[in-house]
Amino acid sequence: MVPVSTQNPAHPEGVPSAPGAFLQDRLAGWVSDLTTLHELTERLAGTSTLDGALQELLDAGAALVGASRGLLVLEPADGRGPSRTIGLGLAHAELGHIETVPRSATAHGRFLDGLPGTDGPVACPDLLADPALDPRCREVAALLGHAATYTQPLMSATTGRLGAAVWLYDEPAEPLERQRHLVAVYARHAAEHLARLLELERARADAAVIAEELLPVRLPRVPGVRLAARHLAAPGGGGDWYDALPLPDEALGLAVGSVGGSGPSALAATGRLRAGLRAYAVLEGEDPVAVLSDLELLLRLTEPATAATALYAYCEPERRTVLLAGAGHTPPLVTGDRRTEFVETTLSAPLGMLSCWEAPSVEFTPLPGETVLLYTDGLLRRTGTTRDRAFARLRSAAAGVPKALRQDPGAVADHILRAVLPDGRDDDGRDGDGRTEGVALLAVRFDQDHSPPGTRR
Repeated sequence: MVPVSTQNPAHPEGVPSAPGAFLQDRLAGWVSDLTTLHELTERLAGTSTLDGALQELLDAGAALVGASRGLLVLEPADGRGPSRTIGLGLAHAELGHIETVPRSATAHGRFLDGLPGTDGPVACPDLLADPALDPRCREVAALLGHAATYTQPLMSATTGRLGAAVWLYDEPAEPLERQRHLVAVYARHAAEHLARLLELERARADAAVIAEELLPVRLPRVPGVRLAARHLAAPGGGGDWYDALPLPDEALGLAVGSVGGSGPSALAATGRLRAGLRAYAVLEGEDPVAVLSDLELLLRLTEPATAATALYAYCEPERRTVLLAGAGHTPPLVTGDRRTEFVETTLSAPLGMLSCWEAPSVEFTPLPGETVLLYTDGLLRRTGTTRDRAFARLRSAAAGVPKALRQDPGAVADHILRAVLPDGRDDDGRDGDGRTEGVALLAVRFDQDHSPPGTRR
């Protein structure tokens, strides 16, 4: 916490201060205040998340007004959210007590409700001495041991009302005029920074919603296999996707892929590629090479500046065979009681990198009870390690799935995400180099009670 200068000119009693000394003291105070504001705003500018900025604002404001506790309520006036309440020196239960006070009885509540006369800061220097104080407010103040409050509204020139910060004093008190000025200047700067982070968070949330809408609403139910999928969206709305669709003769088309870049353009390309692959899989799904060749042509026609990786597999559960082809994609991983190994696939360039893509397909036969994992490259990159170590980490995680969980492909997928990602299954989306990475993971378990070849269920 950066201390605020509270020094006042001091002179021996009875000795008048010279005008020059007085000006020097005033100048020193101004320099100290400017230095403090500079340090606090620099620290605030260093925050890149909304939650981090809110906490920094609350801490810095407490230092400026000389308080040790407080709370900050984020509640944008446009109603689009997000809405949050954070505390300083207050436990979760104590924040809950404060929230039971009627909003109209608090300065910050009146400001957030847009009531007249609440556009500026409000000081309540002696709460318990106020005869008009709401009984519930008096009860909570006595319970939490605060005797005074100072409320600073948070307003942005671009987005309007954002929220309010309230600092609590253990004894009757109020900030000096100089402290009020400093916290007001700091709050104006902080509100603009919050407005930018707010828009960024909203954009990320919108991108995540769109990314989820581009994925299958539900996975198909095909005799002989059980499916589970997990998707961790990148903060910027990356292009990692998966798909599974039923095909004639109880076959199954499986796909995972990744589009380079992030944001709206990557999301649009993802939607077009997934829709194209679905069409090609229906037309010629038994030939994965033909499916990806058509996808390559679609990418060059609609997204000429985009590169993408994809893996498509034609699965016949009754015969327990998987025929697949990959374009610059990571190899599937097969795991079960007897083995955990990567499927040997041929090397090929990503889609969009060559004038004409083609690579041979690979066929393999999973054993009864085994699970095949199809995943995007983001799962490896988000480990923050080298590629070889990331592959080893993934294989170790799959081999370490407890036997009791192996029958459930969803439990297998969750275990692997927790074991492979540095912080478990998180949604932060940033790898060790700070890049944004999404993850798509499709788990396909072949049932133990598999029907003999040539039979139908």
